[in-house]
Amino acid sequence: MQGARLIIVLGAAAGIMLAPGLALAMGGGGSGGGETPGMSPQQYDPVLEYQRGKAALDAGQYKEAADAFEDVTEATPKAASAWYMLGLARSGGGDIKGAEHAYERSVKLDDTSIDAHRELALSLIKLKQTDKANAELAALKAKAASCADSCPDAADLKAAIDAVQSALGPAPGAAPSAANDAPSSLSLAAPQTGDGAYVRAVSLINEHRYNEALVSLDAAEAAIGPHPDILTYKGFVWRKLGVLAKAEDYYRQALAIDPNHRGATEYYGELKVLKGDMAGAKAMLARLDAACAFGCAEAEELRRWIDHGGDPAS
Repeated sequence: MQGARLIIVLGAAAGIMLAPGLALAMGGGGSGGGETPGMSPQQYDPVLEYQRGKAALDAGQYKEAADAFEDVTEATPKAASAWYMLGLARSGGGDIKGAEHAYERSVKLDDTSIDAHRELALSLIKLKQTDKANAELAALKAKAASCADSCPDAADLKAAIDAVQSALGPAPGAAPSAANDAPSSLSLAAPQTGDGAYVRAVSLINEHRYNEALVSLDAAEAAIGPHPDILTYKGFVWRKLGVLAKAEDYYRQALAIDPNHRGATEYYGELKVLKGDMAGAKAMLARLDAACAFGCAEAEELRRWIDHGGDPAS
């Protein structure tokens, strides 16, 4: 399978810049890169709104942060990271019920988020909904049990369980656990942290280390926001893990932000080939052909998939 060209998107403090010419090999064909968010036909850029919200949150300006993250969730209603950040902003402003609602949405959209489960549990404890908080604690413990200290986020899982257990109080006969009120490493990471996480994710994808890649992509999204490049690679990883419904959801999220994103269009077309939807795949190819007046690697790779009836390297 041919490697794909990738344009890395770098998150600057107030926006997004490109580092052109950086190429990384990636199995599966296609390009995960794309134009800067500012070139999107949206009225405003959800990534920049996300950064505005994070800056306000860091400054303790919770209303301004909530306003920004509400804009992001309106533009990208399936971005779990934006709902999580909205929860943090609402919680900081004293709106615990509103925070609970935001965390619930985040967990519903991405049940793998340790941070969202933790903060939802802590909000439920503050609202004296102990049974629901215990259910979240049980979910975290189940994740830790399946992880068995071997998954990339084992330390985050343990810290989350300790924080929730501490807030609930020790179980009868158990020693009290240490409190951990600090946000996880993903919560308020700087955009520059997201750059490194994004590059690491692509490297991990090249090595077929998909579960670790998801952790890095989560870190990138937490730092940068719901950028279509990140969402596209999340879709790619879920496709490689065989969870096609999640893959499709991420491709659609990326295209909702940037309808002309070539990487998302190609990968979505490949997914349609895998699902036997050749008409849908050809529709994606037509979009690429229209966008690439002089041809492009994404269109040629998707054409090969369609001609082959699947992965041409298989």
